[in-house]
Amino acid sequence: MKKSILNSALFATLIVAGTAAPAAVNITVQTDQPGAVLNHGMWGIFFEDINLGADGGLYAELVKNRSFEFPEALMGWQVSGAANGVEIRDEKPFSTMQPHYVRLPAGASIANEGFRGIGVKAGEQYDFSVQARATGLPTLQIELVTDDGKVLASGNLKKFAADWQLQKLTLRPNATEAKARLKISATGNGALDLDMISLFPQKTWKNRPGGLRADMVQMLADLKPGFMRFPGGCIVEGHTLANRYQWKTTIGPVAERKLIMNRWNDEFKHRPTPDYYQSFGLGFYEYFQLCEDIGASPLPILNCGMACQFNSGELVPLDQLDPYIQDALDLIEFANGPATSGWGAVRAKLGHPQPFNLKMLGVGNEQWDQQYIDRYAKFHQVLKAKHPEIKLVSAAGPSPDDQHFKFAWPELRKLHADIVDEHCYANPLWFFENTHRYDNYDRNGPKVFFGEYAAQSDKVVSTNNQNNLECALAEAACMTGLEHNGDVVKMASYAPLFAHVEGWQWKPDLIWTDNLRSYGTPNYYVQKMFANNPGNVTVPVKVDAGGASTFFVSASRDYDSGETILKVVNAANTLVEANLDFTGGQNIASKVTAFTLAGNLQDENSFTDPKKIFPVESKLEISAPQFEYIFPPHSLTVLRLKITK
Repeated sequence: MKKSILNSALFATLIVAGTAAPAAVNITVQTDQPGAVLNHGMWGIFFEDINLGADGGLYAELVKNRSFEFPEALMGWQVSGAANGVEIRDEKPFSTMQPHYVRLPAGASIANEGFRGIGVKAGEQYDFSVQARATGLPTLQIELVTDDGKVLASGNLKKFAADWQLQKLTLRPNATEAKARLKISATGNGALDLDMISLFPQKTWKNRPGGLRADMVQMLADLKPGFMRFPGGCIVEGHTLANRYQWKTTIGPVAERKLIMNRWNDEFKHRPTPDYYQSFGLGFYEYFQLCEDIGASPLPILNCGMACQFNSGELVPLDQLDPYIQDALDLIEFANGPATSGWGAVRAKLGHPQPFNLKMLGVGNEQWDQQYIDRYAKFHQVLKAKHPEIKLVSAAGPSPDDQHFKFAWPELRKLHADIVDEHCYANPLWFFENTHRYDNYDRNGPKVFFGEYAAQSDKVVSTNNQNNLECALAEAACMTGLEHNGDVVKMASYAPLFAHVEGWQWKPDLIWTDNLRSYGTPNYYVQKMFANNPGNVTVPVKVDAGGASTFFVSASRDYDSGETILKVVNAANTLVEANLDFTGGQNIASKVTAFTLAGNLQDENSFTDPKKIFPVESKLEISAPQFEYIFPPHSLTVLRLKITK
């Protein structure tokens, strides 16, 4: 089929108000009959450190294994020169939490490969820093070099002391390079002990030193997400409880944040990533700060005393859960407590005296069966008694319809759970067929968080999955059903969020990156079209499509703008002529704003063509609340128009 992305000129030729041409579909929107109240921030994001999402991704540190704490202490480093004298040591370390450092004698060099290379841009500034101490009178030469040894930037550090001191310099590359290396050489006489070797771009998000990669955060900010779930995902659970995520170890000075193996390091034998560890440079304080930056309500997820049931399934005995529950209580105080409280004072010392306004907290990731219910009940009892203002998110397992799911829901209803997290990774057909999934859910029971979902073009965990338009439209069709049932479904987020093109473990993903660039998939633009066009209430919409099963709609009203918003998925391979009737309104603005995402079903975006599938904005002149509109084949369309009684 010929590609059908509509530019403004072509769009204008296809829209004819008042035409006598026959229409295949009639859509009636009852603008004066507000229905279910929607969560205006129902469309959010789910961040997990998978696919080099944090280290090597959102966290802008360019040096891998900067503290030599990997089990293979020199992983990521290449030694040259007086190699026999290069040692990993731990006597009188700079940090007892990260006790290892490298001893570099004069004449020796080490070079760091970064995360699949180090990406630098010509003319921009990069801050190098190192904790160092010396014997003798050595000089440290710092270089950014290409694979073939061409020097992109260089500088020297001298006058080292016998005790640990922070040393810094700024590097300015003379060329752009995606695969640079950081080379560090000792000259003169004596030796240097080096730790916390770091390289950051100065152009981080909000120019914060040691901060986040600006282009990746901008992609999130552009979504205007209502919430952000963090830090995972399966990394919350860990292979074992010893490897679980513990929020208290991720705040404070970065040198005190103890590194652990990322659970995606060896999860998939077909995509091994033996160099994947968590430095926690991006920790809970930074997550809360990021939520504040992009206007997203924070949704932290905590371990409930269970390791991943796909791995060890290790359990904390019920009578030993108190420390886990206390972690949850302490986190609420860290986020919301006054600066005079214990954990509120910790937050204030980190630079944020005002509360973070935490309203939700997740207990466990996607655990299942009685062992989870027993542990959730313990958390629920304590947290609801002490913090009834916090909504708790509970788990219904990894599937939307298996035996774990069917067991969880009745049990969680008995406990009067606030919000139940449902997950679904399935083929596009599932999403098309489940647009009415929530029509018959109990309106008085727990609310739903559709917390992880993505259409799989091949099958779950397949390396052949693609982020094509067919999958994106299937998700969009399902999302119209989520919005139509917004009195039950309060939140939804696609997963996973980020993937490095050379360091991914899971496909498909919302945003793809390399060392210098990022781009949004068709799925990203579906999420953006929904999240940028939220409503406050649903309004009834009736569709007469002549029995067609390829047309999906939802309608809402936005009180902030006074507009009615219609979202339409045409999954057919032919354009659809529709008679639109926005009834219940007399005064109507003359302009309709339309956003259209369309193309061939197998189309994908890429670094070479990042906007092959991209929403096109157009304006339509109308004179009455009844008009004809032509929806392109294989498309998602959002229409906004202002109508009053």
